[in-house]
Amino acid sequence: MLATTRAIVLRTVKFSENQLIVDMLTEQLGRMSAMCRIPKTQKGRLKKQFFQPLSILELQVDHRPNRQLQHMRDARLANAYTSIPFDATKLSVALFTAEFLTYATRNEQPNLPLFRYVESSLLWLDANTTPMKTANFHLVFMLRLSRFVGFYPNLEGYVPGAFFDLEASSFTSLPPLHANFLSAADSALVVTLMRMTFDTMHLFRFSRDERNRFTEVILTYYRLHVPAFPELRSLPILQQLF
Repeated sequence: MLATTRAIVLRTVKFSENQLIVDMLTEQLGRMSAMCRIPKTQKGRLKKQFFQPLSILELQVDHRPNRQLQHMRDARLANAYTSIPFDATKLSVALFTAEFLTYATRNEQPNLPLFRYVESSLLWLDANTTPMKTANFHLVFMLRLSRFVGFYPNLEGYVPGAFFDLEASSFTSLPPLHANFLSAADSALVVTLMRMTFDTMHLFRFSRDERNRFTEVILTYYRLHVPAFPELRSLPILQQLF
């Protein structure tokens, strides 16, 4: 079946001299990997640039549900970024985001709200001109993505002194019997983080250590809920930046 869909590139792997395997989050088909042929021409070299991490594409795919690797018929840019490729800080955030999404959405079926959230977040990052917002982007993005993949934190039970149970995604008045929970002080920070949005996050001032601590907590949370979620290779670069 010939299918047309928007797609966000997560990563590419060189398969041969003129072929790439492209791993993507798509609007209509969920997660998908597709083979793309890149001709050895000037046009082909330009086309290869389409498959940079987090590029937003319009695709035509020969889609067969039982096939692990689909065949890409055509690809073009749906939205061209104006700042991410040319801003070293934003590019580093984008590379971290692409690696994070590679694992956080690994088994996603078609999920239109998820796709639209990711796409609108990336376009927001590209348009943003406030450095402090860029510094906190990944915190807000990762926490709010949890709503679309099934384990959004339940804040209803919070009272000062409560503990956040990372496995149950909820607050409890007593420490859980397992080790995967946050201290009362860190649990209070969960409430603070969940108040942040892309438009308000510049109002929240964090030190480098605080921001890195929050990042590690969020990634630990994902590891508990997403099977085989690994250590991210791009994390040390992000930690050095902010």
